[in-house]
Amino acid sequence: MAGNSFGAQFRITTWGESHGPAIGVVVDGCPAGVVLSEEMIQLQLDRRRTGQSEITTQRKEPDRCRILSGVFDGVTTGTPINIQIENQDSKSSSYDSIRKAFRPGHADYTYLTKYGIRDHRGGGRASARETACRVAAGAVARAFLLRYGIDVFAHTVKIHDIAASKFDRFAIEKNDVRCADPDAATLMVERILAARKQGDSVGGVIEVLGFGVPAGLGEPVYDRFDADIAKALMSINAVKGVEIGAGFSAAALNGSQNNDPMRMKNGSPVFLSNNSGGIDGGITNGNTLVARIAVKPTPSILKEQMTVTSDGAETPISVEGRHDPCVVPRAVPVAEAMTLLVIADHYLRNRSARA
Repeated sequence: MAGNSFGAQFRITTWGESHGPAIGVVVDGCPAGVVLSEEMIQLQLDRRRTGQSEITTQRKEPDRCRILSGVFDGVTTGTPINIQIENQDSKSSSYDSIRKAFRPGHADYTYLTKYGIRDHRGGGRASARETACRVAAGAVARAFLLRYGIDVFAHTVKIHDIAASKFDRFAIEKNDVRCADPDAATLMVERILAARKQGDSVGGVIEVLGFGVPAGLGEPVYDRFDADIAKALMSINAVKGVEIGAGFSAAALNGSQNNDPMRMKNGSPVFLSNNSGGIDGGITNGNTLVARIAVKPTPSILKEQMTVTSDGAETPISVEGRHDPCVVPRAVPVAEAMTLLVIADHYLRNRSARA
């Protein structure tokens, strides 16, 4: 079965290729009556779009969205919402030299092996260009969840070996790397630019936080909330690892250290810590949702590497074109979007949990 759709009740299907005429997404299952406009979607797309700063690809895509269906008089109608984004600055000729060569770290070889055909223009369907569709869909989910007081945002916590040590939410959108630590952000930018100058790239870590997520979301045993969060985040291009709450550091803790003690406050249970990341037994517990993703360095680099061609010849390769020396800053809104989609989906699914 094709893997272009995500979600059960709040379901999305993305379409299009990096160098095709357009890309887009169909959102099915969004309830009627949600206030939604192209401007609301555009606000999120502008955070992901290309050419934002000197540390991103200089491909000039305005990413103007157009709602084709599912919205009338400024509110959703309950029918499928189709959102289209035109590709306006694709330069396919930049990829002619690698028509047959497999770029290391890319899906060139695996797509050809699976399908027997490969769109070499910017990676085709495998390109991170597709993530604009996810951000558009996430904006719809955000609009739906807004009425329930659910707030999701992400921020960069590490670029290469530089880690943030302070947190100021209001600083996130005020620097090019979307880091909540302004001092670390300056060093992160310098590290990215140094890598670009050397024809190389760097990766990093993004943290996603969800506030106001109610207790009770998740469908054990196979559609656990944490399982769906992990799948959603791992499906993002360049993500090589996902952890929730204490994550891998929990392996070095005792049970007495890792457990989150509970107390009563104003008649309701509260947690004194959050090593679980807001999820117990695959179900949200009402605590803050915490997840982190490891993003690999951009595989498209000018530095020469060895590869092979579809003809079986060994050859050096240097990937030209316009590429991010670090995809982490533009992946921040993508991580938010995928988390919002999971929450929206499980929020709707939870309505049938009790008679």
